Amino acid sequence: MAEIKDPENTILLELNGGTVTIQLLPDVAPQHVARMKELTRSGQYDNVAFHRVIDGFMAQTGDVEHGDMEDDFNLRMAGTGGSDLPNVPAEFSKIPHARGSIGAARSQNPDSANSQFFINFKDNDFLNGQYTVYGQVIEGMEHVDAITKGEPPAEPDRIISMKVAADV
Repeated sequence: MAEIKDPENTILLELNGGTVTIQLLPDVAPQHVARMKELTRSGQYDNVAFHRVIDGFMAQTGDVEHGDMEDDFNLRMAGTGGSDLPNVPAEFSKIPHARGSIGAARSQNPDSANSQFFINFKDNDFLNGQYTVYGQVIEGMEHVDAITKGEPPAEPDRIISMKVAADV
């Protein structure tokens, strides 16, 4: 098990294959970190589909409006929504989009991030400075690598549960 140095800023993401431990970066992107923890604590990420998973690039999830696979799930709508909270403004930094980094998914508008996020399968330097990085997988990346690929996947994987480590 990964050594958790800051339980209040660590996410435990449960996937089919096991637990993915994510260290959040509150000093880099405090608003994005706060949003992820708020949605995690309210259970909104539980059962949400990985609706866009591109081999060699990234796995995207977090559409709490249309992505809940237990609540009137429509795969065609997954990826088009967010939460009922306001969008989060961009918090760009010098942190690279390295393998295992967590990035904020958004539309063309840099200030349109809401609930969706992606996990990079490899170093994606072309995203640097264009999307907010606010976390890093510190253990369990093999479980991320095993997520079913597709845009969208025919049978998408889901977030079984997400918890803030301090709450476990």
